[in-house]
Amino acid sequence: MEKIYVGKTKDVYKLDNGNVLLKFKDDCTGKDGVFDPGENAVGLTIEGIGKANLETSIHFFEILKDAGIKTHYVSANVEDATMEVLPATVFGKGLEVICRLVATGSFIRRYGDYIEDGTPLPGGYVETTLKDDAKGDPLITSEGLAALGIMSEEMFASMKEQTLKITEIVAADLKKKGLDLYDIKFEFGYNNDEVILIDEIASGNMRVYKDGKIVDPVDLTSIILGK
Repeated sequence: MEKIYVGKTKDVYKLDNGNVLLKFKDDCTGKDGVFDPGENAVGLTIEGIGKANLETSIHFFEILKDAGIKTHYVSANVEDATMEVLPATVFGKGLEVICRLVATGSFIRRYGDYIEDGTPLPGGYVETTLKDDAKGDPLITSEGLAALGIMSEEMFASMKEQTLKITEIVAADLKKKGLDLYDIKFEFGYNNDEVILIDEIASGNMRVYKDGKIVDPVDLTSIILGK
């Protein structure tokens, strides 16, 4: 297989059938050895988190499929920590979309003078950042994306609508297990000019609390999958 991309938490390969293979790794975003899905660099390695993230992704992609939401997901092999997906083109050099249900993390670091940590954000608050480690993944608006020729405002509207709906579905599934979703990070691309969810829906890309305490990614996967 031809390796076409090396990411923080996954490597990407091109398959002979035209699809793409994602190889999940045990690296997590964070800082100073502490897990933080809001950080833009690998901060720690957790043994088994690659397969854990894959299993969580399979769980949620199947739920989304049943809900009629198209994604790039095709199939997966948990033992190999790989997932086959449809080919999709990223917007620009890549975007990250964060949906926040509770103010915390980098949101508080930016806006803490105006809002207290732990304050609910009713209906969800969607942020978009450019994937650019050197610049710290800067925030960008829909108008900015259109001005730069990265995506149209119509595509942005579709992406935002899908983000809110997918977040609602994920949060509802977690709530059934006594878990509270605070925020979650997604990536989107386009396939035949259609905006679709790509990458993963992994424990390492969401901040989840149980009884007021954050749940680490490995434990979160165990709870989600009922292990």
